[in-house]
Amino acid sequence: MSLALSPAARDALEHWLISQKALKGASANTLTAYGADVRDFLVFLTHHQGGPQGLAPLTQVGISEMRSWMARLRAEEVGARSVARKLSAVKSFYRWLGERQGFEPTAVLSARAPKFEKKLPRPLSVDAARDLLDTVGTQSETPWVSARDIAVMTLLYGCGLRISEALGMTPAHLPIGEVLRIVGKGGKERIVPVIGPARDAVEAYLRLCPFDLSQNAPIFRGVRGGTLSPRIVQQLMARVRLQLGLPATATPHALRHSFATHLLAAGGDLRAIQELLGHSSLSTTQAYTSVDTVHLMDAYNKAHPKAG
Repeated sequence: MSLALSPAARDALEHWLISQKALKGASANTLTAYGADVRDFLVFLTHHQGGPQGLAPLTQVGISEMRSWMARLRAEEVGARSVARKLSAVKSFYRWLGERQGFEPTAVLSARAPKFEKKLPRPLSVDAARDLLDTVGTQSETPWVSARDIAVMTLLYGCGLRISEALGMTPAHLPIGEVLRIVGKGGKERIVPVIGPARDAVEAYLRLCPFDLSQNAPIFRGVRGGTLSPRIVQQLMARVRLQLGLPATATPHALRHSFATHLLAAGGDLRAIQELLGHSSLSTTQAYTSVDTVHLMDAYNKAHPKAG
């Protein structure tokens, strides 16, 4: 696909991606997605204009090109959320290109993404979260595996970690103290308090784990000693979900959502929760206020004598 791009366009894309990594600390997965989205747009321009686009034609992109590109995406049945993501990447690229080339990318920046309904996080209830943690340890007859499963799930719910963050813990995080220093998305570092049950669960796992954990490798291991795969945790969650009759939205990541929602419901400060979760934008964390309102109204409608 990159063969359809001019050398100048390829170089510009490459330098933009480098800048995203250097200035914003974008992760490898994010850079891959950004690169694919912008590359697709540049390839579209190549075919739309009938030939590879150098930098000069790129600076002349107008409203008609933007409309044609988005119309093509809709014709290919690309979802509104995906179109919005692609447009965001293209806008970011054009802001950078405009600064480098000295032009105003007005047509690109003024393009509007299609509206879509943002999906609210789907947390578990407090009782469901407790039942899940109680049930997780019964899924294996091997004591150290049970201890491992309890430790991982307790970190997700008790500390609000992403699954990649929990499974990425190394001996550098040990011994577990009152806080964890976590490096999350985009290399952003945050300090997360560790509740007693999470600390106890990790220590119980460390005592039972049969493998050498002194090397600088993730401490959570699979049954053969290799790094524990997220897929194993997802399968574990699926089994427990079926046993407890929980919905399909009860995933490992839902435990992180539950951590935030339950903190908020207990009077937690939104800014503090933002820091604990490692969200760059408060607007991301504010989704949990919507969740809490939904639950509040649901309880109101069920319980209030006038609601029926």
